[in-house]
Amino acid sequence: MRDSFARQPAMALVGAALGRVVPGEAEVLLPVRPEVGQQHGYVHGGVVAMIADSAAGYAAFSLAEPDATVLSVEYKINFLAPARGASLAARGRVAKAGRTLSIVEVDVVAIDDGGAETHCARMLQTVMNMRGRADAPRGGD
Repeated sequence: MRDSFARQPAMALVGAALGRVVPGEAEVLLPVRPEVGQQHGYVHGGVVAMIADSAAGYAAFSLAEPDATVLSVEYKINFLAPARGASLAARGRVAKAGRTLSIVEVDVVAIDDGGAETHCARMLQTVMNMRGRADAPRGGD
C-alpha cells in the first residue's frame, strides 16, 4: 500500500502522506501550507476532496485481493466547516466491501496546533475492485 501511495505524483505535489492503515481503513495526512490554499486562506476544497478520495481508495485497497487494484467510480462530498489549521487528516473506512463495488465513508478533520480537531468534510464514495490488474503503472495502452 505504501509503495502504491508513493507512486502518486498528485499526493507528492500537495505534500500528503499515508498515515494509519488497517484492514478496511486508511488515513491520508496533509500538512497545511499556503500552496494548498484558496483566496480566503482555507485549504482549497479540491485538495480536501483529493485527500479524501485517496483515503477512500486505500481503505478499499486494503481489502482487495492480492491480484487486484481499485479505482474510484464516484463520490459525493459535503463541506461542513472551513478546512484550516496546522494539518488535515482524511480517514476512510469501508462501509460495505463488495465483489465488484465497495462503499467507503471518509471524514476529514482539520487539526490545530494544539491537536484539537474540527470535522470539516464528509465523503461517501464508490470504489471499483479491478481483479486481475496489478497496482502499478500501465505502459502505453
